[in-house]
Amino acid sequence: MSDWLQRWKALDPARLAGMRRGVEKESLRALPGVGSLALTPHPVALGSALTHETVTTDFSESQLELITGVHASAQDCVQQLTEIHQAVYRNLGDELMWASSMPCLLPADETIPLGRYGSSNIGRAKSVYRMGLGHRYGRRMQTISGIHYNWSLPGLGNDDYFGLIRNFRRHSFLLLTLFGASPALCGSFVAGRDHGLQPMGSQGEGALHLPYATSLRMGRLGYQSDAQSTLSVSYNGLEGYASSLQDALTRPYPAYEKIGILNPGGEYNQLSTTLLQIENEFYGTIRPKRTIRSGERPLHALRERGVEYVEVRCMDLDPFEPVGIAASTMRFLDIFLLHCWLTDSPGDSPAELAALARNQQRTASAGREPGLQLERGDGTVSLRDWGRELLEAFDPIAQRLDGEFGGTLYGEALAQARQRWADFDQLPSARVLATMQADHASSHLGFIGHQSSWARQHVLDQPAPEGLMERFDASARKSLQTQAEIEAADTMDFETFRRQYLDPAHLR
Repeated sequence: MSDWLQRWKALDPARLAGMRRGVEKESLRALPGVGSLALTPHPVALGSALTHETVTTDFSESQLELITGVHASAQDCVQQLTEIHQAVYRNLGDELMWASSMPCLLPADETIPLGRYGSSNIGRAKSVYRMGLGHRYGRRMQTISGIHYNWSLPGLGNDDYFGLIRNFRRHSFLLLTLFGASPALCGSFVAGRDHGLQPMGSQGEGALHLPYATSLRMGRLGYQSDAQSTLSVSYNGLEGYASSLQDALTRPYPAYEKIGILNPGGEYNQLSTTLLQIENEFYGTIRPKRTIRSGERPLHALRERGVEYVEVRCMDLDPFEPVGIAASTMRFLDIFLLHCWLTDSPGDSPAELAALARNQQRTASAGREPGLQLERGDGTVSLRDWGRELLEAFDPIAQRLDGEFGGTLYGEALAQARQRWADFDQLPSARVLATMQADHASSHLGFIGHQSSWARQHVLDQPAPEGLMERFDASARKSLQTQAEIEAADTMDFETFRRQYLDPAHLR
């Protein structure tokens, strides 16, 4: 028996019972019919985007972020996510939550509204940070949406979590292929850019795609940064990771120095001129995380108290699922993450990090291409064969999880993944292209607009728990009151606040 299987069989059932997950789901608000971005402010009925526990905004005022609590089962997590959707939809009028990771019809870049969080120093800092993102990467890129899956297991230390992260990065091609659902996009997203995409159909809407793509969101047109590509962040341990991040947070970057902190009119362009303004600007398929205290820097929290959970960031919104992700997908992620932790995870190197970046690009742009090869060690292996090896290795994990929790749900999630791996036409990315062509004249806006309306109706047709709206309305009111209290308590001018918050001493 292999070492990892022995560890798995010896794992205390109480630790397995303590496995936890939560979801953050981003989604643009869009107008029905034409599928254009809603330019209305964040609805007051949804409370304060600064302080509400379950509903906030991401980059744009038009980009909702729905946040579940921490749950002991995938089904409970999906249930809460569904209830948040039910409450939000009841406060959106006829607006839709866009069901794709790739954006709806976008206006000119400078008219995409930034998230607004009130007049407090922390609220202003959040908006200035977003202004900086717009200057650095363009606002269009920031409107891409996704699912973040937060996961923890009791008893894991920093080395355990970093070993898991290294293996996750090696094997994340499997997730991009199985769950990638953004092989096409609306032409407005890449207007004026060299994109290398192919037109779909002859209609004038301007849908573009790559025929074997899985996730354009995770490819070179998605969350990518030439500046950040100069970073070679090691995941061999907490201190090395933290040092790499601290360097990026404190090293001036010439292109951002040219932008400057303030514009000629005295308004803020960005929080800083360093390679990263704050920790959240660092892109990656997975992050080590620790819950922060009020005013605390995330890097300080990690260094002081260690890794608490991991945040999986490579999951597309699934337009065929009413809330963007299925419980079965969460169960597969549980299996995948456990395997990443259990199996041997040698240290990474700059050469391997570069190879993994190339593997990600190949999978995102051509993951369904017959015979596609990925780099592994000193050679190459076909994506199909490598994935098949992993899926076979997951068997004992799924079996024990079903044994511990009762039922067959983990085995069913694994069986579904294997079925899709055996027939790539069943993958979400293939289904998106096929449905666009068959039912929507190859229109991305038409297809996603239809799926967004379907998802809205499906969610609203489900019975809401008793008292849901009363509880939601009370939370919204409380969040607005809390924001007002924060604003009233501010005594420091914003420039002093900005300098103090960014002081490198607070990163240690």
